[in-house]
Amino acid sequence: MQPTPDFDPAKLARSLLRRSRQGALATLMVGSGDPYCSLVNLASHPDGSPILLISGLAVHTRNILADPRVSLMLDERSSGDPLEGARIMLSGRAEQAGEERDLLQRRYLGAHPSAEAFVSFKDFSFFRIRPTGTHLVAGFGRIVDLKPEQFLTDLSGAEDLLAAEEGAVEHMNADHRDTMNLYATRLLDAPAGDWRCTGCDPEGLDMQDGQTALRLEFPERVTNGTELRKMLVRLAGHARTKVD
Repeated sequence: MQPTPDFDPAKLARSLLRRSRQGALATLMVGSGDPYCSLVNLASHPDGSPILLISGLAVHTRNILADPRVSLMLDERSSGDPLEGARIMLSGRAEQAGEERDLLQRRYLGAHPSAEAFVSFKDFSFFRIRPTGTHLVAGFGRIVDLKPEQFLTDLSGAEDLLAAEEGAVEHMNADHRDTMNLYATRLLDAPAGDWRCTGCDPEGLDMQDGQTALRLEFPERVTNGTELRKMLVRLAGHARTKVD
Protein backbone atom coordinates (compact mmCIF):
# COMPACT_ATOMS: atom_id res chain seq x y z
CA MET A 1 0.00 0.00 0.00
CA GLN A 2 1.37 3.41 -0.98
CA PRO A 3 1.30 6.39 1.43
CA THR A 4 -1.56 8.85 1.02
CA PRO A 5 -1.80 12.41 2.38
CA ASP A 6 -3.62 11.14 5.49
CA PHE A 7 -1.91 7.75 5.88
CA ASP A 8 1.79 7.04 5.76
CA PRO A 9 2.29 3.45 7.04
CA ALA A 10 6.05 3.76 7.58
CA LYS A 11 5.70 7.05 9.46
CA LEU A 12 2.97 5.64 11.70
CA ALA A 13 5.00 2.51 12.49
CA ARG A 14 8.04 4.65 13.34
CA SER A 15 5.91 6.83 15.60
CA LEU A 16 4.47 3.86 17.48
CA LEU A 17 7.94 2.44 18.03
CA ARG A 18 9.20 5.75 19.41
CA ARG A 19 6.19 6.53 21.60
CA SER A 20 5.47 3.13 23.11
CA ARG A 21 6.59 2.54 26.68
CA GLN A 22 4.93 -0.85 27.24
CA GLY A 23 4.18 -3.78 24.99
CA ALA A 24 3.16 -7.44 24.90
CA LEU A 25 6.23 -9.60 24.34
CA ALA A 26 5.75 -13.06 22.84
CA THR A 27 8.48 -15.69 23.26
CA LEU A 28 8.72 -19.44 22.74
CA MET A 29 8.67 -21.68 25.81
CA VAL A 30 11.84 -23.65 26.44
CA GLY A 31 11.32 -27.30 25.56
CA SER A 32 7.74 -27.23 24.30
CA GLY A 33 7.99 -24.26 21.92
CA ASP A 34 4.55 -23.10 23.05
CA PRO A 35 3.87 -19.36 22.75
CA TYR A 36 4.29 -17.33 25.93
CA CYS A 37 3.21 -13.69 26.26
CA SER A 38 4.16 -11.14 28.91
CA LEU A 39 3.92 -7.41 29.53
CA VAL A 40 7.21 -5.50 29.35
CA ASN A 41 8.44 -1.94 29.56
CA LEU A 42 10.50 -0.69 26.64
CA ALA A 43 12.44 2.21 25.22
CA SER A 44 13.90 2.81 21.77
CA HIS A 45 17.39 2.68 20.30
CA PRO A 46 18.39 5.70 18.16
CA ASP A 47 17.35 3.66 15.10
CA GLY A 48 13.95 2.96 16.66
CA SER A 49 14.45 -0.70 17.54
CA PRO A 50 13.03 -1.67 20.96
CA ILE A 51 15.15 -1.90 24.11
CA LEU A 52 14.17 -4.18 27.02
CA LEU A 53 15.47 -4.49 30.58
CA ILE A 54 14.48 -7.93 31.84
CA SER A 55 15.38 -10.24 34.69
CA GLY A 56 17.09 -13.59 34.26
CA LEU A 57 14.53 -14.97 36.70
CA ALA A 58 11.66 -14.21 34.31
CA VAL A 59 10.24 -16.90 32.05
CA HIS A 60 10.49 -14.68 28.97
CA THR A 61 14.22 -14.12 29.56
CA ARG A 62 14.91 -17.84 29.83
CA ASN A 63 12.92 -18.34 26.65
CA ILE A 64 14.92 -15.68 24.80
CA LEU A 65 18.25 -17.12 25.88
CA ALA A 66 17.17 -20.48 24.44
CA ASP A 67 15.55 -19.06 21.27
CA PRO A 68 15.90 -15.33 20.50
CA ARG A 69 12.92 -15.19 18.15
CA VAL A 70 10.28 -12.84 19.55
CA SER A 71 7.34 -10.71 18.57
CA LEU A 72 6.18 -7.49 20.20
CA MET A 73 2.71 -5.99 20.07
CA LEU A 74 2.45 -2.21 20.46
CA ASP A 75 -0.69 -0.09 20.31
CA GLU A 76 -1.64 3.57 20.57
CA ARG A 77 -3.29 3.20 24.00
CA SER A 78 -5.87 5.73 22.85
CA SER A 79 -9.27 6.23 24.46
CA GLY A 80 -12.27 4.34 23.14
CA ASP A 81 -12.28 0.96 21.44
CA PRO A 82 -8.63 -0.21 21.35
CA LEU A 83 -9.36 -2.19 18.17
CA GLU A 84 -10.06 1.09 16.36
CA GLY A 85 -6.59 2.42 17.12
CA ALA A 86 -3.34 1.70 15.32
CA ARG A 87 -1.09 -1.16 16.42
CA ILE A 88 1.91 -3.04 15.18
CA MET A 89 3.17 -6.57 15.63
CA LEU A 90 6.92 -6.45 15.31
CA SER A 91 8.89 -9.64 14.74
CA GLY A 92 12.60 -10.02 15.32
CA ARG A 93 15.41 -11.44 17.42
CA ALA A 94 16.34 -10.28 20.90
CA GLU A 95 20.06 -9.72 21.43
CA GLN A 96 21.64 -9.27 24.84
CA ALA A 97 23.58 -6.01 25.15
CA GLY A 98 27.28 -6.09 24.37
CA GLU A 99 29.29 -3.04 23.33
CA GLU A 100 26.13 -0.93 23.26
CA ARG A 101 25.17 -1.54 26.88
CA ASP A 102 25.86 2.03 28.02
CA LEU A 103 23.78 3.42 25.16
CA LEU A 104 20.90 1.02 25.85
CA GLN A 105 21.00 1.83 29.56
CA ARG A 106 20.98 5.58 28.95
CA ARG A 107 18.11 5.41 26.49
CA TYR A 108 16.11 3.06 28.71
CA LEU A 109 16.57 5.13 31.87
CA GLY A 110 15.56 8.22 29.92
CA ALA A 111 12.20 6.56 29.28
CA HIS A 112 11.94 4.78 32.65
CA PRO A 113 13.82 6.75 35.34
CA SER A 114 12.46 4.54 38.12
CA ALA A 115 14.44 1.61 36.70
CA GLU A 116 17.57 3.25 38.16
CA ALA A 117 16.71 1.46 41.40
CA PHE A 118 17.39 -2.00 40.00
CA VAL A 119 19.37 -1.48 36.78
CA SER A 120 22.56 -2.60 38.53
CA PHE A 121 21.08 -5.85 39.86
CA LYS A 122 23.09 -8.78 38.53
CA ASP A 123 20.07 -10.70 37.31
CA PHE A 124 18.87 -7.83 35.07
CA SER A 125 20.14 -7.44 31.51
CA PHE A 126 19.45 -5.15 28.57
CA PHE A 127 18.27 -6.63 25.31
CA ARG A 128 17.72 -5.00 21.93
CA ILE A 129 15.18 -6.45 19.51
CA ARG A 130 16.54 -6.52 15.98
CA PRO A 131 13.40 -6.32 13.83
CA THR A 132 12.85 -8.57 10.83
CA GLY A 133 9.54 -6.97 9.91
CA THR A 134 6.30 -5.55 11.25
CA HIS A 135 2.58 -5.91 10.60
CA LEU A 136 0.70 -2.61 10.92
CA VAL A 137 -3.06 -2.45 11.49
CA ALA A 138 -4.42 1.10 11.39
CA GLY A 139 -8.12 0.61 10.68
CA PHE A 140 -10.30 -0.78 7.91
CA GLY A 141 -8.32 -1.22 4.71
CA ARG A 142 -5.15 -0.01 6.40
CA ILE A 143 -3.22 -3.20 7.02
CA VAL A 144 0.37 -3.20 5.82
CA ASP A 145 3.47 -5.36 6.18
CA LEU A 146 6.68 -3.33 6.41
CA LYS A 147 10.35 -4.24 6.11
CA PRO A 148 12.89 -2.95 8.69
CA GLU A 149 14.38 -0.45 6.26
CA GLN A 150 10.93 1.15 5.94
CA PHE A 151 10.42 1.91 9.64
CA LEU A 152 13.88 2.02 11.23
CA THR A 153 15.98 5.19 11.18
CA ASP A 154 19.10 5.10 9.03
CA LEU A 155 22.02 6.06 11.28
CA SER A 156 24.69 6.03 8.58
CA GLY A 157 26.69 9.24 8.50
CA ALA A 158 25.20 10.41 11.81
CA GLU A 159 28.06 9.34 14.08
CA ASP A 160 28.67 12.93 15.21
CA LEU A 161 25.03 13.37 16.17
CA LEU A 162 24.99 10.12 18.16
CA ALA A 163 28.12 11.20 20.00
CA ALA A 164 26.48 14.55 20.84
CA GLU A 165 23.11 13.09 21.85
CA GLU A 166 23.76 12.59 25.56
CA GLY A 167 24.99 16.17 26.01
CA ALA A 168 22.15 17.57 23.91
CA VAL A 169 19.53 15.76 25.99
CA GLU A 170 21.08 16.96 29.23
CA HIS A 171 21.26 20.55 27.91
CA MET A 172 17.64 20.58 26.76
CA ASN A 173 16.41 19.24 30.10
CA ALA A 174 18.59 21.54 32.21
CA ASP A 175 18.14 24.81 30.30
CA HIS A 176 15.24 24.56 27.87
CA ARG A 177 12.27 22.94 29.58
CA ASP A 178 10.14 25.92 28.51
CA THR A 179 11.07 25.19 24.89
CA MET A 180 10.17 21.53 25.35
CA ASN A 181 6.75 22.62 26.56
CA LEU A 182 6.39 24.84 23.50
CA TYR A 183 7.22 21.93 21.20
CA ALA A 184 4.59 19.80 22.94
CA THR A 185 1.78 22.32 23.11
CA ARG A 186 2.28 24.37 19.93
CA LEU A 187 3.71 21.81 17.49
CA LEU A 188 2.21 18.54 18.74
CA ASP A 189 -1.10 19.79 20.22
CA ALA A 190 -0.38 18.14 23.57
CA PRO A 191 -1.41 19.58 26.95
CA ALA A 192 1.09 21.58 28.96
CA GLY A 193 3.15 19.47 31.31
CA ASP A 194 6.60 18.66 32.63
CA TRP A 195 7.94 17.70 29.22
CA ARG A 196 11.53 16.54 29.01
CA CYS A 197 13.77 15.22 26.26
CA THR A 198 14.56 11.49 26.31
CA GLY A 199 16.56 11.18 23.08
CA CYS A 200 17.24 12.44 19.60
CA ASP A 201 18.27 10.95 16.28
CA PRO A 202 18.60 12.09 12.65
CA GLU A 203 14.83 12.15 12.14
CA GLY A 204 13.44 13.64 15.33
CA LEU A 205 13.29 14.34 19.05
CA ASP A 206 11.67 12.12 21.69
CA MET A 207 9.80 13.80 24.55
CA GLN A 208 8.06 12.52 27.65
CA ASP A 209 5.86 13.68 30.52
CA GLY A 210 5.39 10.86 33.00
CA GLN A 211 4.55 7.83 30.86
CA THR A 212 3.15 9.91 27.98
CA ALA A 213 5.63 10.07 25.11
CA LEU A 214 5.66 12.29 22.03
CA ARG A 215 7.68 12.29 18.84
CA LEU A 216 8.73 15.59 17.24
CA GLU A 217 9.68 14.87 13.63
CA PHE A 218 12.32 17.02 11.97
CA PRO A 219 11.43 18.47 8.55
CA GLU A 220 14.90 17.49 7.35
CA ARG A 221 17.46 14.92 8.45
CA VAL A 222 20.22 16.11 10.79
CA THR A 223 23.55 14.32 11.19
CA ASN A 224 25.67 16.35 13.61
CA GLY A 225 25.46 18.52 16.69
CA THR A 226 25.54 21.81 14.79
CA GLU A 227 22.64 20.79 12.55
CA LEU A 228 20.71 19.58 15.59
CA ARG A 229 21.15 22.88 17.41
CA LYS A 230 20.01 24.85 14.36
CA MET A 231 17.00 22.57 13.91
CA LEU A 232 15.90 22.92 17.53
CA VAL A 233 16.21 26.72 17.35
CA ARG A 234 14.24 26.72 14.09
CA LEU A 235 11.45 24.58 15.56
CA ALA A 236 11.34 26.76 18.68
CA GLY A 237 10.82 29.75 16.41
CA HIS A 238 7.97 27.98 14.62
CA ALA A 239 6.39 27.11 17.97
CA ARG A 240 6.56 30.69 19.27
CA THR A 241 4.97 32.15 16.15
CA LYS A 242 2.30 29.51 15.63
CA VAL A 243 -1.22 30.86 16.09
CA ASP A 244 -3.48 28.71 18.28
